[in-house]
Amino acid sequence: MKATALTKIHEDLGAKMVPFAGYNMPVSYEGVNAEHETVRNGVGVFDVSHMGEFLAIGEKALDLLQKVCSNDVSKLKIGGAQYNCLPNNEGGIVDDLIVYHIRENEYLLVVNASNIEKDWEWISSHNEFGVELKNISDDFSLLAIQGPKAIEAMQSLTETDLSAIKFYNFEVAPFAGIDHVIISATGYTGSGGFEIYCHNDHAEQLWAKVFEAGKDFGIKPIGLAARDTLRLEMGYCLYGNDIDDTTSPIEAGLGWITKFTKDFVNSDALKTQKENGPERKLIGFELTERGIPRHGYEIADANDTVIGIVTSGTMSPSLSKGIGLGYVKRDLAKVDTEIFIKVRNKSIPAKVVKLPFYKG
Repeated sequence: MKATALTKIHEDLGAKMVPFAGYNMPVSYEGVNAEHETVRNGVGVFDVSHMGEFLAIGEKALDLLQKVCSNDVSKLKIGGAQYNCLPNNEGGIVDDLIVYHIRENEYLLVVNASNIEKDWEWISSHNEFGVELKNISDDFSLLAIQGPKAIEAMQSLTETDLSAIKFYNFEVAPFAGIDHVIISATGYTGSGGFEIYCHNDHAEQLWAKVFEAGKDFGIKPIGLAARDTLRLEMGYCLYGNDIDDTTSPIEAGLGWITKFTKDFVNSDALKTQKENGPERKLIGFELTERGIPRHGYEIADANDTVIGIVTSGTMSPSLSKGIGLGYVKRDLAKVDTEIFIKVRNKSIPAKVVKLPFYKG
C-alpha cells in the first residue's frame, strides 16, 4: 500500500487506518458522528493526498480537454475551477474530476485516486494534439480544510483575503510559510472551506501550521468515513458507487456539467439520451421508518417488484434518519414517490426527496 506524506502523523494521532484506493488512509479518529459535526459546525481537516493530479500544457491543451471532458472548459477563466466528467464511448463515465485553469495554456486535472492510471491512459489515448501531459500525483499533497469556521481559522496563514476567493475559484499564493500554494475554494462537504495543494516536502509543515492556526477554533483531523457522510448529505456523487463506467451523466443528474455547445467523446449519444429522457434516474431518498440503507440494497415498489438499487446509503448524522442515493425507472423518480428499501428481510418504506438532503 502507498502512504501519503502525512501517514505517520495519522498513525501517531491514533487514527483508524484502512486500505483505500491503494493507499493507507485514516478512516476515523474519534468517530464518524463527532467528526461529521465538527465539519458542519466548525472546522476540520482531511488528508486527501491520495487524489491524482495531472498537468495539461500547450497551445492545444484546451482542445484536448474540450474533447475528453463533458463540461465546456472554454468558459473557465484563469483562477477558476470546474467540476467535470470524462465520458466513455459506451454512455458511461470514466471518472469525475475538477479542472483548474492555472495560467494560459496550462490546466490542472484532479482525479479520483482509484482511477489515476485509468484516467491517464484514457486522456493520453485522445491526445492527438501534441499536448504535454504530466502525472504529478506522487509529488503533491492535498489538505481539505472544511467547515464554516475555515476562513476565520486560516486567515492568519496568508496575506491573501480568503473571504474574497469565490466558490470554485483559487489563488496561487504563499500559505503557512510555503510559497506557490494552491488555495482553492472547493470541497466535498457542503460546509464551505478550502482545498490546499502543496509539494510533499512541505506537507508536514502545512499540517502543523494549519492545526496551530486553528486551535482556538476547535480544529480537528477528520477521516474518510465522515467525508462520505458529509458528501452524501449533499447528494454529491461518489465514483464507484453512484457513477461509474455504466452510468451516464444524464442518468446521474449531471446534465448541468454536460454541455452540447461542443463535440466531445460520445456527445451525440448523450445528447439523444437527454432529448429522449433516460430510462432510469439517480434519486435521493429518505427512509420514513427506522433503518439504514446500504450500497447494493434493492429498491422495490409497493408490489414488492424490484425497481432499482441503492448506490450510497447511511444514517445521516445531521438529520438522524436513513438517507441514500439509487437508480430507479424514470417514472418512479418523482419527488414524494413512495418506494421501499429491502433491508435484510424487511421492506422499509421511503420517499423520493429533492437533493440535497442537508439544507444547511
